[in-house]
Amino acid sequence: MQKQQTIMSRTVAKDYVPIVQQACDKVTGFSQLYKEMERSISINGKSQSALINYSRQLAHLALHYNCMPLDLDPEQVMDYLHLVKRQGTESASFFNFTVHGMRYACKMRGLEYTQFSLPGLKGPRKLPIVLNGSEVKALLGACKLLKHRLIIGLCYGCGLRSSEVQNLQPSHADLERGMLHVHQGKGSKDRCIPLGILLCRGIGQYLLEEVPGKYLFGNKAGDPMTRAGILWVVKQALKKAGITKNAHTHTLRHSFATHLLEQGVNILVIKELLGHKQIETTMTYLHVAKPMPCNVFSPLDSLYRLA
Repeated sequence: MQKQQTIMSRTVAKDYVPIVQQACDKVTGFSQLYKEMERSISINGKSQSALINYSRQLAHLALHYNCMPLDLDPEQVMDYLHLVKRQGTESASFFNFTVHGMRYACKMRGLEYTQFSLPGLKGPRKLPIVLNGSEVKALLGACKLLKHRLIIGLCYGCGLRSSEVQNLQPSHADLERGMLHVHQGKGSKDRCIPLGILLCRGIGQYLLEEVPGKYLFGNKAGDPMTRAGILWVVKQALKKAGITKNAHTHTLRHSFATHLLEQGVNILVIKELLGHKQIETTMTYLHVAKPMPCNVFSPLDSLYRLA
């Protein structure tokens, strides 16, 4: 029961360092494993969140058995995963990142992860939540500050991720050409996105009024705005606009892709604008986009040349 409680006391981001540090201090070899993961993830261009999630879950596993995760036998790993799984849907990400962390650690050290009989991860297929045009307008109208309107406008108008909004610098916006240069997005890839007239006008006004430092949306200390801060802006606007959909920052990116698809933009172009590596990821929006009336008809009508 005590071990089950240990697993169930899941940590949030601010507890990341302590749980990993505990494993480094108490479990022989974990400190070296963490250093290797940190180096490998950096070299392979993976995000910092991958290091956080993998190392945190492996630390929980190591502390549970007081043993290095890769030194466990398959039965111990299965017992642990069974214990996590019994906690229900709330621990789904905990379970998944434990499996992903084990796989990554095995691959990093040249081991076959099949020796641990790790399960395949096929999550439930959920279509993205999308705001309609009226809701996006209401969202923008609910913002009193220009800064907040720009954050929401960039997430929707350019399809940016939270991390990409965080790292924006004034020089990344070419207002004369109407282009935004996204530096080192997900997967360490650069891309250019059209800004449009309204965002160019808004950014130009913001630069004159606020005179930002290194980051377009930095704080007084000069650091970039946090993801939590960006989410707060979006959630406050949703509340004021009276939008009850379970929306968040990434919903604006989903809406950007869906609305472009509905307006006839080629899906390959949308893939590049979003910075997706695989076209299959972009094709998700085919399931939520409203078909264009001019391209959809009943095959029965076509038989009689009515379409």
